[in-house]
Amino acid sequence: MANDPKSTLADGATPAASYAPILEATGISKSFTDERGMQREVLADVSFPVHDGQVVCVLGPSGCGKSTLLRMLMGLVPPTSGALSYRGRPLSGLCPDSGVVFQNSALFPWMTVLENVRIGLNGRGLKPEDELSRVKRVLDLVGLEGYEHLAPRELSRGMKQRVSIARALVGRPEILFLDEPFAALDVLTAESIRSELYRLWRDRATGLRSILLITHKIEEAVFFADRIVILSQNPGRVRETVVNDVPHPREHRSPAFLAMVDRLHAILTGIHLPDYPAPGRQTSVTRLIPLPNVGISEIVGLLEILHDHGDQMELFDVNEYTNYEFGHTVSVIKAAELVGFVDTPGDMVRLNDEGRAFVAADINGRKARFRQRLLGLPTFQRVLTLLKNDEGHRVKADLVKDDLALIFPAEPPRPLFETIAYWGQWAELLEFDADADELALDRPALG
Repeated sequence: MANDPKSTLADGATPAASYAPILEATGISKSFTDERGMQREVLADVSFPVHDGQVVCVLGPSGCGKSTLLRMLMGLVPPTSGALSYRGRPLSGLCPDSGVVFQNSALFPWMTVLENVRIGLNGRGLKPEDELSRVKRVLDLVGLEGYEHLAPRELSRGMKQRVSIARALVGRPEILFLDEPFAALDVLTAESIRSELYRLWRDRATGLRSILLITHKIEEAVFFADRIVILSQNPGRVRETVVNDVPHPREHRSPAFLAMVDRLHAILTGIHLPDYPAPGRQTSVTRLIPLPNVGISEIVGLLEILHDHGDQMELFDVNEYTNYEFGHTVSVIKAAELVGFVDTPGDMVRLNDEGRAFVAADINGRKARFRQRLLGLPTFQRVLTLLKNDEGHRVKADLVKDDLALIFPAEPPRPLFETIAYWGQWAELLEFDADADELALDRPALG
């Protein structure tokens, strides 16, 4: 068995490094053309293998290209550069012997559960009785025995996702791609299905050789993965690869599990919350920074939450409290830090003196303080200069978007423009005429 790279590893151990990977990415990059015709690099020089007997998790912030990477590994999207290989041979077209489960179940509503799962056997050339036997076995494995003849509309969201998992497994793939398969489920349902899939993998009841999981949840990565590939963003690159040595069976409250979670927290905090110098604290700051696409009410809500919790909370506690998708929680914190209302030492989010003064002020006082913070941001200064240099202090939105695309080629210009316009209007610095599609200086800003 030791000489057979396809042999089953009953104890779940990672195979020896000498085994050729099932799937491997070597220096792959991906660029897209955005709505302005600009080339936007989503992924850059990403390399890692997926070995036989391993669960590999790709973890990273929203927008770092995780799902794009998954689609390239599946063979649905070609890389712009770099190479993909399957069993040591160049990957051309769809990845063979693979199954996939997406965030949404994507079932055919006019088909029964049994018929939806049977689709996973299309092209296999099996006899009808063999197809039926396989379908019933996999339905039993995922806990759907007795539901064969129901329509998707008669199922809960969790049961629909079980059907999707069964459809992916019925063809007995050797590698399973999971694209945030539990993200659309409620907490209890997600935990139930996550544990069930973990049991199937550990019991080797499905014939799977490897799993590639995409997630933004740290605990999910620690629970499943043997190796965790952490991506940074803009563009997505491999920041670090962590070998997960937490022993099986994995318990969420065990010291080893919690220690690994803390380790990943520390790495991700460095990616999510780089220290931004607050406006006014260092007069020499000239770096142009794209503004996170969040609303004023979200920034204010964060400051209020921090104030209600003694002016500081851990990043991941803030996320649980807001109940946002984690990447969006981070964007709100980045925005509050960027305008100088919070500090983020380590994985803490702290309300500073400016933030406390903002919370204590009335609406006009809040607008005045926010306006002063915006005036200290180089990105806002650039837009204001563009407007002041125009004779009528009014320019077409497309002109501003073109300028933003020039200075931030990795950022989609439309949401960035919308954030600038919205923040500027609330702070009474800018006016936006949607009918004329023009941005202008507010009258007080002209003084």
